[in-house]
Amino acid sequence: MSNRVLFFDTTLRDGEQSPGATMNLQEKLRIAYQLEVLGVDIMEAGFPASSQGDFESVQRIARQAKSIQVAGLCRCMDSDIDRCWEAVKDARNPRIHTFLSTSPLHMKYKLRKDPEVVLQMIEAGVRRCAGYTDNVEFSAEDASRSERDFLCRVVETAIRAGATTINLPDTVGYAQPQEFADLIRYVIENTPNSDKAIFSVHCHNDLGLAVANTLAALSVGARQAEVTISGIGERAGNAALEELAMALRVRKDYYGLEHGIVTEQLYPSCRLLSMTIGQPIPNNKAIVGANAFAHESGIHQDGMLKNRETYEIMTPQSVGRNESNLVIGKHSGRNAVRNKFESLGYSLDDDQLQIVFEAVKALADRKKTLLDDDLMALVQEEVYRMPDLYRLRHVSVQSSDAGGVPPTAAVLMDVDGMEKSGAGFGVGPVDAIFNVINDMLGREPQLEQYAVNAVTGGTDALGEVTVRLREGEFSAVGRGAHPDILVATARAYVNALNHLAKKEKEGERLHCQHS
Repeated sequence: MSNRVLFFDTTLRDGEQSPGATMNLQEKLRIAYQLEVLGVDIMEAGFPASSQGDFESVQRIARQAKSIQVAGLCRCMDSDIDRCWEAVKDARNPRIHTFLSTSPLHMKYKLRKDPEVVLQMIEAGVRRCAGYTDNVEFSAEDASRSERDFLCRVVETAIRAGATTINLPDTVGYAQPQEFADLIRYVIENTPNSDKAIFSVHCHNDLGLAVANTLAALSVGARQAEVTISGIGERAGNAALEELAMALRVRKDYYGLEHGIVTEQLYPSCRLLSMTIGQPIPNNKAIVGANAFAHESGIHQDGMLKNRETYEIMTPQSVGRNESNLVIGKHSGRNAVRNKFESLGYSLDDDQLQIVFEAVKALADRKKTLLDDDLMALVQEEVYRMPDLYRLRHVSVQSSDAGGVPPTAAVLMDVDGMEKSGAGFGVGPVDAIFNVINDMLGREPQLEQYAVNAVTGGTDALGEVTVRLREGEFSAVGRGAHPDILVATARAYVNALNHLAKKEKEGERLHCQHS
């Protein structure tokens, strides 16, 4: 048995299903590029049959990919499988990943089919996939709640039909580590043709055990781990790529397993995702959180001064937490700016470069030191945003602690190509901004979340604001970055309103198609 673990990243598929983690095409292409830099073996680029937008993004990612395998997810249905292959076929190493539920609960209530019919569907579906490629993965959805002997029949059938990778997911995060390890071992040992496939696991984090369950499965013979950056995904998320990679690296003495993840790219990857989806990395997040290498206790600090290994089992540098250097400033030329962004993994065309170049100059006038995180936030803000129905041009806010003078805001915007302006009051400066924008647009969304995060350290740090809005049946997340936190707030609010407008438009289109 090989001791090499394959990392299968599903940030762009399962991860994007996390509430508020929707990405546009350019953002997906940027994340896909970073996954290659990170050393991921297989990326699941999306679910091509779910929408035309998802199909197009999977197709573009497949064509962009260099060495990484690109997988598309599809149900065990002819139309889904055909659509998936059409999306991934241009990749250098395409994979079709098909799935069907196998637990009694899912078969009875979700599929409403007998076990024998499910086996027939699996055989037919996998055989159709194998007609396109020999790189076929089959997932037994809700495997951790499936009957063991039936699961063995499922796996045998899928391998016989042409599956070369078998995924046994803990779909609802129900399993316990030892229990899950026993299940994986049982299926491998009791499936006659198990030696003809690589076994994979996809663990959810509903009970906080996704990484633990994945490690338990790897210890008994699974050799592919399905993960996401920062563990994002459905409900409580998935096994976190960075946690699994460092657990295997730091405790190689225990697991004896190898992988190809470039661990120095872990923090940059998590930071990129954080800025892309507008969700800050929690301070106490393992491996990449701000406190992961912070020591406040006097006893700990004393030990660190004497020998870092007393309280650190890995170095900040090993996960990419090196201090960034000042490279770009207000005197930098276009070529220097282009080269810097290329070194960060951004390939900008001439128009995008001009936008970023002007933004760098403007930021450098305000902020003395431009760090890599500043530049990454800037390019996400200026280049990779969705096309705007609403565009913020200027915002001015006046506030004081003097009684009788409420905070005021004045806003200038483009609304569907037309200039609009407005002014008004609020309980505080943020409330004033939101009130004015709402009055100008004739909208009344409910603010569900408002969060402020500093992109870098120092009093001149870029402020990054995330808002979540709900209006009617739709909700959306918006983000904005700017040295002035109130400007960042206005940008985030307008960004969320743009996402709401897009969802409403898509909802109307789907309604028309079904009526």
